[in-house]
Amino acid sequence: MTRQKVAFYTLGCKLNFSETSTIARDFENEGFDRVDFSEPADIYVINTCSVTDNADKRFKSIVKQTQKVNPKAFVAAVGCYAQLKPQELADVNGVDLVLGATEKFKITDYLNDLSKNDFGEVHSCEIEEADFYVGSYSIGDRTRAFLKVQDGCDYKCTYCTIPLARGISRSDALENVLKNAKEISEKNIKEIVLTGVNIGDYGKGEFGNKKHEHTFYELVQGLDAVEGIERLRISSIEPNLLKNETIDFVSKSRTFVPHFHIPLQSGSNEILKLMRRRYMKELYVDRVHRIKTVMPDACIGVDVIVGFPGETEALFLETYHFLNELNISYLHVFTYSERDNTEAAVMDGVVPKNVRSKRSKMLRGLSVKKRRAFYESQLGSKRTVLFEGENKEGYIQGFTENYVKVKAPWNPELVNTLQEVTLTKIDEDGLVRFNFVEDSVTV
Repeated sequence: MTRQKVAFYTLGCKLNFSETSTIARDFENEGFDRVDFSEPADIYVINTCSVTDNADKRFKSIVKQTQKVNPKAFVAAVGCYAQLKPQELADVNGVDLVLGATEKFKITDYLNDLSKNDFGEVHSCEIEEADFYVGSYSIGDRTRAFLKVQDGCDYKCTYCTIPLARGISRSDALENVLKNAKEISEKNIKEIVLTGVNIGDYGKGEFGNKKHEHTFYELVQGLDAVEGIERLRISSIEPNLLKNETIDFVSKSRTFVPHFHIPLQSGSNEILKLMRRRYMKELYVDRVHRIKTVMPDACIGVDVIVGFPGETEALFLETYHFLNELNISYLHVFTYSERDNTEAAVMDGVVPKNVRSKRSKMLRGLSVKKRRAFYESQLGSKRTVLFEGENKEGYIQGFTENYVKVKAPWNPELVNTLQEVTLTKIDEDGLVRFNFVEDSVTV
């Protein structure tokens, strides 16, 4: 009997990628062969996201893609959007199964019959039931692995649906995280990126309650001691949860790299209060200053939202000037979009969409300037590059430990290797060229 084929498509964050990879391994254990999403498959699994409007809209076009490749294929939707609006997804033509937050990791239990349904079948829980932890990590499709250490969030930011989609903050047991990290290191993966919804909150819910047996700092210390890992990278961490002890430890660490991604969301204290963030901009300045004091070459990325209700032109400019003067390396700019069942959706002071778009463009321009300045500051320095596996128009690309993106003519022997280089110049496309240290050959 021929084995059935399954394909996956992931929308959204690194956390979703780690969970998709875990679900894919479950399918393989059940006797399915994994194929690329563009290929004919018996079942397509789409891991959804609800953070932006765009992710919602893309879902329908992805389902259409599956129908073109195989109109008889069984289509399942899982993830955040599937938890928040299961019926909306179930009503999309071609969707057969929608699984919410607690059900997605049991997807193979729902697949007794892969024949197409007349209507999408929904299995979703009340989000209060999403109080248990399922560990996951991604391997096999990248030169780095995303290791999930935490899920859910207890914060109540007024614009965010993540607590509604993923439930309360809960963590993996430290012993299990270290076991997963060891498994990853044995698969010749050079870099692990820690991921979760609010990873600085690590420790909470390790035993299904709010007791803090371990802290994020202890997690970082434990991972640094795992043998066989070349690089560890902290993904997004809240500024109020990024403590001095962690910053100082990373600066002397064997494996943790000098790269932080710290959400700001606004450079205006007035807007931060409306967002119900847990810090003011002064704390953010303090975090950046601390990092740059102990790691002058560290890369610092920033999340920022433009067009939040109540953001006047003056308050937007306050954010723009705040970021312009801050010693950061790049921005991830999000244009505010109203989400159902959030406080922000009914706030006064709605910013017109064309104004939101203009402000977003201004900050994206600032990000280009900031990244260029950071790259220029690194020219002449010696760095270690991890090369990636994709041939991009005749070039291989990679990242230094402090997240400078480099390029060289395609050479398959470099894939998934760490090479010492000297950064030499910035190319027309904004990527950095280099010399290999051992033979100083320019590439």
